[in-house]
Amino acid sequence: MMASTPLVHILCMRWLTILELVNWWIQIRLMNLYREEMMKIGILIWNLQLRIQKSLIKIPRWTLSEKQIMSPTSEKGREKEKNLTQESDGMRGSLDGSALSPPVLPPIDLPPNTTLPVTNVKSPVISVDSNTSSVEKDATPTFDKTEKSGQLQSNFSTLDENSSVDRVPKKKKEPERPTPDVYSFADMNQMLLQSHASYRSMRPRWPSAVDQELLSVRSQIESAPILKNDQELYAPLYRNVSMFKRSYELMENTLKVYVYKDGRKPVFHLPILKGIYASEGWFMKLLESNKKFVTKDWRKAHLFYLPFSSRMLEETLYVQNSHSHKNLIAYLKNYLDTIATKYHFWNRTEGADHFLVACHDWAPTETKRYMANCIRALCNSDVKEGFVFGKDISLPETYVRTPQSTLRGLGGKRPSKRSILAFYAGNMHGYLRPILLQHWGNNKDPAMKIFGQMPKVKDNKNYIQHMKSSKYCICPKGYEVNSPRVVEAIFYECVPVIISDNFVPPFFEVLDWESFSIFVAEKDIPNLKNILLSIPEKRFREMQMRVKKVQQHFLWHARPVKYDLFHMILHSVWFNRVFLAMA
Repeated sequence: MMASTPLVHILCMRWLTILELVNWWIQIRLMNLYREEMMKIGILIWNLQLRIQKSLIKIPRWTLSEKQIMSPTSEKGREKEKNLTQESDGMRGSLDGSALSPPVLPPIDLPPNTTLPVTNVKSPVISVDSNTSSVEKDATPTFDKTEKSGQLQSNFSTLDENSSVDRVPKKKKEPERPTPDVYSFADMNQMLLQSHASYRSMRPRWPSAVDQELLSVRSQIESAPILKNDQELYAPLYRNVSMFKRSYELMENTLKVYVYKDGRKPVFHLPILKGIYASEGWFMKLLESNKKFVTKDWRKAHLFYLPFSSRMLEETLYVQNSHSHKNLIAYLKNYLDTIATKYHFWNRTEGADHFLVACHDWAPTETKRYMANCIRALCNSDVKEGFVFGKDISLPETYVRTPQSTLRGLGGKRPSKRSILAFYAGNMHGYLRPILLQHWGNNKDPAMKIFGQMPKVKDNKNYIQHMKSSKYCICPKGYEVNSPRVVEAIFYECVPVIISDNFVPPFFEVLDWESFSIFVAEKDIPNLKNILLSIPEKRFREMQMRVKKVQQHFLWHARPVKYDLFHMILHSVWFNRVFLAMA
């Protein structure tokens, strides 16, 4: 009888481990169902665990003979014997039931202002094969609403570091390859393709009907019928015009956005419609007043909008000459703490179904930590500053001079009347523009009209007329990679020449920028004229015609129209959300 005792003990312990895993599986799979039947199943398994543990009291202390383990001289055999004996003692120490608690089901979809229950449940995790044998904490941390602002829960499902559940040996990290200083356009195309194949946002903590809707939408986009001779969309402008059109149609028929009402002006809910950061303001204004896409029912929302202005954040909170953004970052973090405590939308995906639209140069720095999971629409879309292909989108920087008439002066001269080869004028921000001026400024070459800041004229007519009369409009980076001149060039139907290493151009996931613009590496500025002269006249006219056709995607309208800038920003956020979604 004693010979079979070790076998009985091992079987009981393994059954107990299996039941614990089943219990854990039920908690995960039945996240959204607080039904009486499910609670009965959970309680039944808990009682069964307790009975098995109590039955172990009747099994006497025992020691495996060395013959049963391995040879008498084996150190490993004695070590295993010692561990098994300790394991039995450890089991006895927990049989009073004090360490056991009934199973707790995960959160369910509740009304937005409902307070989530705070739990502190401990359940046993018993290891058979590891070198530890104590009853450990449950691996699932809890969300405590009484925590101070600043205690955002960043991971609700991470196993305790000392847990014996995860005993898979960690793979050695491969040495990181050195990142290049400059990513070519081909590199960025490859990174985009890889992101669609591999990057996914976190799996939702509990299911929602919108998850299945998004998976269905993705399937429909991927199987979009081939589009031929569309009257509204010119195919060469797009990476895949068929997928874009199908995605846009599904957005119009499906997308619902929940806009948070929380947040005080002037940082929140105060759209600024004028200046170089106007993109974030126009989008905020048009979305918050939109009745088609905005929903008040959070259950129907595919996306959640964080309506803050990165420009007003800087103007309101930045301490002049402090060279510190810490208080700006803390302000946004406190806001996230508030919504994560007040609602459970954020916690379901850790912000992966949330998005922000921010045009200030500092926005990537201010959002890269606490809003890292969000879809970020950024004007400063720099590969080297944490821009994530397939998740983040490049936001067009639009310089709006007259909010009451956003289309004033639209268009330019026809190709045959554009007498200037290349034009640039502006402040000498950053390191690159002085280099451009050094090589081509001050009328060194009559064909290259490269200036510093031009004399001020009413309505900026001198500057605008130069753009309207030029074949190529030079768009060099300033302090950061982005520049409003890219959209200005398109507005005045001038072919953009973008000189900004590592800049991701707007709507990169949709548009084929090489079909209507020129990219010149910063190191090639001395050779700029030769590069432009090498482009055949036929190719220039083709690109200029395409600039006119892509123009519709870069225009603001007081009342949004199909395929305009408002819809294109919203579509890119929608598109990335669809292809990041997980069931």
